[in-house]
Amino acid sequence: MENYDVNQVKNIVLLGHAGSGKTTLAECMLFEAGLISRRGTVEEGNTASDYNAIEQEKGCSVFATLLHSNWRGYKINILDTPGNDDFVGEVIASLKVADTGVMLLNAPFGVEVGTDIIWEYTEQFKTPMIFAVNQLDHEKADFEKTVEQAKNSFGRKVLVVQYPLNAGSGFDSIIDVLKMTMYKFPAEGGKPQKLPIPDSEKAKADQLHNELIESIAENDEGLMELYFEKGSLDEDEMRKGLKIAMINHELFPLFCLSGKKNMGSGRLMGFIDNVAPSAAEMPPQKLTDGNTLPISQKGNPCVFIFKTISEHHLGDMSLFKVYSGEVHAGSELMNEETGAVEKFTQLFTLEGKKREPVEKLLAGDIGATIKLKSTHTNNTLHSKNEKLEIEPIKFPNPRMRMAIVSTKRGEEEKLAQALHQLQEEDPSLKIEVSQELKQTILHCQGELHLGIISLKLQQEYKLSVEFVPPKVPYRETIQKMVQTSYRHKKQSGGAGQFAEIHIQVEPYYEGMPDPKGMTVRGRDEVKLPWGGKLVFYNCIVGGVIDQRFLPSIMKGIMDKMENGPLTGSYVRDVRVSVFDGKMHPVDSNDMAFKIAGMMAFKDAFSQASPKILEPVYELEVLAPEDVVGEVMGDLPTRRAIIEGIDTEGHYQKVKAQIPLAELQNYSTGLRAITQGRAKYSIEFHDYAPVPMEMQEKLIKAYQAEHQES
Repeated sequence: MENYDVNQVKNIVLLGHAGSGKTTLAECMLFEAGLISRRGTVEEGNTASDYNAIEQEKGCSVFATLLHSNWRGYKINILDTPGNDDFVGEVIASLKVADTGVMLLNAPFGVEVGTDIIWEYTEQFKTPMIFAVNQLDHEKADFEKTVEQAKNSFGRKVLVVQYPLNAGSGFDSIIDVLKMTMYKFPAEGGKPQKLPIPDSEKAKADQLHNELIESIAENDEGLMELYFEKGSLDEDEMRKGLKIAMINHELFPLFCLSGKKNMGSGRLMGFIDNVAPSAAEMPPQKLTDGNTLPISQKGNPCVFIFKTISEHHLGDMSLFKVYSGEVHAGSELMNEETGAVEKFTQLFTLEGKKREPVEKLLAGDIGATIKLKSTHTNNTLHSKNEKLEIEPIKFPNPRMRMAIVSTKRGEEEKLAQALHQLQEEDPSLKIEVSQELKQTILHCQGELHLGIISLKLQQEYKLSVEFVPPKVPYRETIQKMVQTSYRHKKQSGGAGQFAEIHIQVEPYYEGMPDPKGMTVRGRDEVKLPWGGKLVFYNCIVGGVIDQRFLPSIMKGIMDKMENGPLTGSYVRDVRVSVFDGKMHPVDSNDMAFKIAGMMAFKDAFSQASPKILEPVYELEVLAPEDVVGEVMGDLPTRRAIIEGIDTEGHYQKVKAQIPLAELQNYSTGLRAITQGRAKYSIEFHDYAPVPMEMQEKLIKAYQAEHQES
């Protein structure tokens, strides 16, 4: 296979809301490049991209797929991504290594909520972007409305390069205002005729052509001077200006397509190889130490692992981008995170499920290898004499949690191994083995994400599992100050146990003054592993208790805080002051004072108006204006407190605080009341008291559970 240097490699990622036609466009691009002789369809389940059995069963992309085409002396690596927000981890990983994004807009529906969400990530990466209005052959296609929505959502930087002459069921012509040419396609699509722009369209085409020139000139001082001098720019000058503006994230050219009929894909590919930046033209890659790494073939080898594919019974395949130098079959590189030296025994380029062995990959290119022993997604590998780490991908916080149990005895270990593999393949999935809740909890992006996990466990790992609602990690604390004492006395023949302590227990808050009326001899502040604090004061006067017993008292209190008296939940934000007590010269020991500390704290806690706290999350819902009323009406029924509403593009963003207990079925509920047109994100905020009637129910449920056991 031919090796392409860094200037000949174009890495693009296909983006867009579910159903916008990304996989169909990928088929067109492979067909136009002559890599396939017949275009597959999503409906028939025979596309190069959606090759996984689960994708064929679901009829949509679930995983990001790497493809490539050779086009007029360039290699175009294509990453086809899923459009559903539940699989956003696949999109973010692909954006990390792409040099240009192609955002597909669905002509019948315009800018959809999934497009807005993906756009937020392209803004973070500052990915050069091309817009492509697809499905212009649909009877309800509305090009003008789609363009206006794009400009409202993404700014006036969206620049029309093409417009359809007759969008709708008779669509067959595109007017290109960069080349000032009309492309007329045969009814079945394919290679178009290049014709003069009709007289009836010349005024509109000239206007858009001039707007294109002015926008390009405005973004480059040299071209602006040339524009003033000549009064225009030629096609080469416009291409040069567009490339600079795209790299700087200043202009987003917009093209026309019918992926289904293969109209416009060849011109789009021509623009990608002529104008879209190569890997070498992109800004240097940021490193974790604040430095940057230029993409250069001359440097020492350095690769970044952006995706792992777990092939059951075969091992892991690691997808990577070469950021510097060359990687050969047999190369040995060091993993910056683990320090392990990995040997790249084989190298591949990918065409969906097809692997094509290669001897080497050069800077800027994307490929794959297998059987790396100690390397995972987000790892940087480099030559042994260097020390550098490319900034890792930041995956979004999960939005949904569900507990998982094996329905067959004896398969627990097999399930644990399978879950580890799934998390290795999908970093947007988090697996938590909670000692606190005594459950294995999956933290995922939504119901569709959970459904795919379930299918993979059944089909690939042959496991039978059940998903159950996870418990809520409640916390306990107190509301008032209490003083109490406890004497522990035990005699059994020889040396006995004796300890007596007097303590003051009160709610703790940051910045509170020292205890009044007590002499403070020492202060310990413990940041608890489960959140909150224990502040422990030594206020002993006159040596009634030896200093050496105070750590044992605190240990007894800490042990009791791991099992609160109301619901067995962790206790937090408490201050304890030991101010008096007694000891025995023979019978007092560490165990006696530990027990005294535990029992005294338990007694004081029950008298100090104990309350249960629940985790509360910040919730953001992005929804079209016509369904915002339903969203806001639903939130109070879930005990949510609405904080406000903002406008984001042509969507509304509702902000609220909502208890974790009410988020369990929120994904289903939101989809139902908005017909799937809204998306949401959550982030932990704080703990807050539960309502009194709910506290009573939780206490009764805990008592009943323990009586049964």
